[in-house]
Amino acid sequence: MLRGIDVSSYQSSSYDTDGLSFVFIKATEGRTYTNPKLAAQTKRARDAGLVVGYYHFLWPGNLTAQAEYFVSKAPERAGEILAVDWETTGEGTHASNAEKDRFIRKVKELRPNNRVVLYCNRNFWLNIDKTAYDGDGLWIADYVTAGKPRIKAKWLFHQYTDDPVDKNVADFASTAALRNWAEQA
Repeated sequence: MLRGIDVSSYQSSSYDTDGLSFVFIKATEGRTYTNPKLAAQTKRARDAGLVVGYYHFLWPGNLTAQAEYFVSKAPERAGEILAVDWETTGEGTHASNAEKDRFIRKVKELRPNNRVVLYCNRNFWLNIDKTAYDGDGLWIADYVTAGKPRIKAKWLFHQYTDDPVDKNVADFASTAALRNWAEQA
């Protein structure tokens, strides 16, 4: 299992990269929010030679506008991964299954040379998701033993804790294998 983290504006731009193979960085949310530390956090990951991914926190409605906003703000580089963060918003709502699926497809259409994955927690995957559509792969959040999420579906990334930061593992044999997968979009 490869080790990685995900970061947002709540984390430093000089986060620790020792022992990591990958990092996901929050890029955008809805149609107006951009992580003010996006450029610096991206530079930190690239300078460390990590596989880099960016995620968008999805809100219900305006899926095309959200997808266009996300790809306009997330740095564009071959071999970097895009993700949709599908969970409950601060207002207690969430995008529907159809909206989640349309968003993933629209991002893939706008960025055909990048992998696009779905991030959601175990509850969403088991009880809310009705399509099991995850684009190029599933990034599952389940706070249990690293690499042992309590789902039967094939997953690529597993977020297993948020203490002290969001820690993840990836189901790839090596960083080179992860990089090769990401580049083969």
